Amino acid sequence: MSNQSISQRLHDQLGQLIALTKPGDRLPSEPELARQLGVSRATLREAMRTFETQGLLRRRQGSGTYVNHPAQVIETGLEMLESIETVAQRIGLHTTLGALSVEQRPANEEECKALRITSDPSQGSDNQITSVSRVILAGGRPAAYLIDILPKDILTPEDLQNGFTGSVLDLLLRRGVPPLMVSRTEISAATATSAVARAMGIQRGDVLLRFVAELYSTEGRVVDFSISYFLPGYFRFHVVRRVG
Repeated sequence: MSNQSISQRLHDQLGQLIALTKPGDRLPSEPELARQLGVSRATLREAMRTFETQGLLRRRQGSGTYVNHPAQVIETGLEMLESIETVAQRIGLHTTLGALSVEQRPANEEECKALRITSDPSQGSDNQITSVSRVILAGGRPAAYLIDILPKDILTPEDLQNGFTGSVLDLLLRRGVPPLMVSRTEISAATATSAVARAMGIQRGDVLLRFVAELYSTEGRVVDFSISYFLPGYFRFHVVRRVG
């Protein structure tokens, strides 16, 4: 049997097993499942990634692999900058704020470069930033991990004490200061680091969509440097492109 035939057979068998398993129930352990299906653990793990990115399976570190409830996909175009909360509300999907970490500290070299500030306070520049890291839950499950880095004169930890629901963008828009103009975003595939995997309850090395963005004010200042990780199974992004 060809490798392609084995892969298709394995995909079909896993699909049937998932369909017959109640959402929230755990699948057999990897060694047991690999034995039942007659494949190696490495082959099984690779096949399972397809269902993970579709949001049908979720691996929990040290616990096992669980079947998910069918998840509603957050679909949006990239022509307009909007928060996850705004898009989810438009399609009727309930999102909530998960684990949140806020700290004020000196900016590192990458953050200084992105925010156009010097890393040497002796040169007359304040390199203190506010870092906001949080998990966004969709349907009660981690769907995104967001990190925003802002100069402390733009955002302080105290600004997040009352009514923060997860979106730094929405907070800045409601406040109106500074007025925002445009965001420059780089999009790529990335593997989950240990920290991101732990926050999202996935395996280190799992593939995620990564957005790295710089948000500019109308004066041309970078007021927010953000790194956002999205589980592919929960998001579908598109771009409308003109011909010619």
